[in-house]
Amino acid sequence: MPCYLPCALLSGVWAGHNCTLAQHLHCLVVNVTDHFNTSSLTMGQDRGKYDFYIGLGLAISSSIFIGGSFILKKKGLLRLARKGSMRAGQGGHAYLKEWLWWAGLLSMGAGEAANFAAYAFAPATLVTPLGALSVLVSAVLSSYFLTERLNLHGKLGCMLSILGSTTMVIHAPQEEEISSLDHMARKLVDPGFFIFATLVIIVAIIFIFVVGPRHGQTNILVYITICSVIGALSVSCVKGLGIAIKEAISGKNVVRNPLAWFLLLGLVACVSTQINYLNKALDIFNTSLVTPIYYVFFTTSVLTCSAILFKEWEHMGTDDVIGTLSGFLTIIVGIFLLHAFKDISVSLATLAVSMRKEERAFPAANGMTSHSTYELLHNESTGDVEDREMDLRLFSRKIDK
Repeated sequence: MPCYLPCALLSGVWAGHNCTLAQHLHCLVVNVTDHFNTSSLTMGQDRGKYDFYIGLGLAISSSIFIGGSFILKKKGLLRLARKGSMRAGQGGHAYLKEWLWWAGLLSMGAGEAANFAAYAFAPATLVTPLGALSVLVSAVLSSYFLTERLNLHGKLGCMLSILGSTTMVIHAPQEEEISSLDHMARKLVDPGFFIFATLVIIVAIIFIFVVGPRHGQTNILVYITICSVIGALSVSCVKGLGIAIKEAISGKNVVRNPLAWFLLLGLVACVSTQINYLNKALDIFNTSLVTPIYYVFFTTSVLTCSAILFKEWEHMGTDDVIGTLSGFLTIIVGIFLLHAFKDISVSLATLAVSMRKEERAFPAANGMTSHSTYELLHNESTGDVEDREMDLRLFSRKIDK
């Protein structure tokens, strides 16, 4: 049914002709609120996509900076060794005068800063597994700049890590939007996360004060478990501080918010604990074993924490869940191949030579041996027949005589 309203009073989207204040027109009633809500939702989705790609770029750049930092530090230490300076392992501090070492330190700082910022934009389920790329970058660069040989297992591990990372990026969950510290505070007191955090703290205390003194020197999983479960809480603190920094940049006063200081203190405590027990694990056990096991435990712990705290997996389809888990498992296999067999000299050339040797040995062990035995038996049988024929001839001659 048409309505008649003054043109000046129309508040919707209307169709008609040019009008004056005294003119009445047929108006088309439109729900302007729904129109604005749809626009706001579209803008929010676009902003979420931009944040996702920003976080992805920061995570990848973090891996590049951190992976390159190891190479720069190593190059600086090797230069000092060639000069005859006392090495760092012997207590020397000459590396403080080497610019390459400082470049590596700055690169490490830039990588950690980028990784810190990545948690403020992208889901932790995406950022944490991509940390494996730093190991890949370090392995590839060392083969070019440090003349360290990357064997066939290492190359396969690098390829699998890239494939797994790509799969995780494609199927990464879009986490529930957290735009403020107040929202973060409500997440932290959620019953599910509260129970999870309590269990993590209890497990960490038991391993630190009970299991560690008894089995820490003999079991590689003890110290790694402590680092991994505490790491889940440290990532949550990093995520909250990233949100606080975004609020501070937008002009909000976060200094007076107690949650920001609580997250900062929690991060310092968690990171200190992680560094302490990770160094113990590296000092006691082989690095090639510690690195992949720690990556698997730490990433699994962070994924679990993110699913509980940020509800990242609630709105994911079955294909995305399978893709994310498959990508994570592929990265695990790649990291394992990269570390577990790094001291074994295996290449395509040696593989081809070994295959040729097996091809030569295989027929001799199966077909040629049987054939030779058959020929030998055949020759022996032929000889027996000839001997028998000779004996018969001699016997017949004796009879004739």
